[in-house]
Amino acid sequence: MIDTDRLQAIVREAGRIAHSRWPGAGHALHSWDKTPGNLVSEADLEVDRFLTRELKRLLPSAAWLSEETADDKARTASGLIWLVDPIDGTRDFVRGRPGWAVSVALVSSGKPLVGMLAAPARDEEWLAVAGKGATLNGLPLKASTRTQFSGARVPVHSLPMEDTDLVAVEQPNSIALRIAMVADDRADLVATLRWGFEWDIAAATLIAREAGAQVSDAFGRPLAYNKHDPRDFGVLVCSPAIHAAAVERLAERAAALR
Repeated sequence: MIDTDRLQAIVREAGRIAHSRWPGAGHALHSWDKTPGNLVSEADLEVDRFLTRELKRLLPSAAWLSEETADDKARTASGLIWLVDPIDGTRDFVRGRPGWAVSVALVSSGKPLVGMLAAPARDEEWLAVAGKGATLNGLPLKASTRTQFSGARVPVHSLPMEDTDLVAVEQPNSIALRIAMVADDRADLVATLRWGFEWDIAAATLIAREAGAQVSDAFGRPLAYNKHDPRDFGVLVCSPAIHAAAVERLAERAAALR
């Protein structure tokens, strides 16, 4: 196992670097579209460079996959890999909103071993180690234990007509932070119905699972990491007691959109 104290220090410093560029703290920032609707900023790239250097020093044997680095498919031959999103929630970051986080996970044989989120604009630091639980700012987490699907809290701006039996709560732009909300019992259900990348969810899904939540793709199947195509169709994180009902609710929509 790696030195988790050193990992925490590295990710915390990455968060500090990002925060030092954050418009919400009064800093000027240059940003642009990598592709239409796909925003990136100079802070994303600076944090990516820092994490590339420091995490490779921490564990030289691990491969690398980051949102801001070209994907070297040779990574799939490695049993260990870092999955990194330098700033998850770039849209909130660029707009000066606090719903963003640095996301780092170490994955072994397709499963997250360690996951960490640094969200300095929210004064939050999330950590999970497989088999050892999850913490927020050093305090143990216990995920939602909701047993009734109707009334479940979902981090969304608004609910579609077919889901008005659910309850909308705060929605940070970062999918990792939305997943972490289930781990902290601030939400009962997070679900996406689109293709998403492993680096967005690897750390957060470990945090949620270690806190007691159930985690799957949109069809209820287990997630795996370091695939040749590093994507899954949707992510579903919720209280274990409502997982089957959530899959049933989403099944037809997921099949139509996939």
